[in-house]
Formats: sequence, C-alpha cells, structure tokens
Amino acid sequence: MKVLHKFQKKLNNDKYINKVSFDKNELQSILQIYGKMVSLGYWRDYSISSSFSQAIFCVFKRTSEQPLYMIIKSPKLRKKNRLYSIVALDGQIINHGISLNSVLSIFHKKLLKAV
Repeated sequence: MKVLHKFQKKLNNDKYINKVSFDKNELQSILQIYGKMVSLGYWRDYSISSSFSQAIFCVFKRTSEQPLYMIIKSPKLRKKNRLYSIVALDGQIINHGISLNSVLSIFHKKLLKAV
C-alpha cells in the first residue's frame, strides 16, 4: 500500500510538525452555519484543504467559481489574534480572532437579515 499524503513533516532535529486541520468541534460549528446557508440558497458547495501552516474551509455559490468565503485556521498567527479569519472573494479579511464562534458570528448577522 502506498501512502499518498503524510500528516507529519520531519525536521532536522528529529522533531515532527503535524498538519493543521479543523477538529470535530470546529467542523461542527462551521458545518452548522453552512447547512443554514445552503437551506436558504446562498451557498451550494464547500472544500476543505490542510497544509503544515494552515487549514482552509472554502464556501462556493457554484462549484466552478472561486470561493465566496474562506475560513482559515492559522496557528502561527495565534499571538497576533488571527488564529481564525474569514476572507471574502476579493481577498478582504472580514473578521478574525482567537475564538471560532466569535469569528463565525458575522454569518449569524447575515442569517438574521435573510429571514
């Protein structure tokens, strides 16, 4: 069996760096909002990618388009109060912070306007 992706990267001094990914609670919060926005017809598709520096959850209106929003988790930016950030289609950072729920609150405001 061939390993396609490694989840750890070995450094020179025998230390390993793990890939950054969303944990179960983070994904639950993101997918809860995603489900509400899909049911209202605003979003249609998503993608998740991870690397050694960040994890990204992208939201699409249509699969063939660029993402409307990217929810980015970057542990290296934790000290700068940017562990989580939401980036819009034009590259503008809409919201950022250490708590995922506070960062996702921007979508709760949009849900209230939609109803």
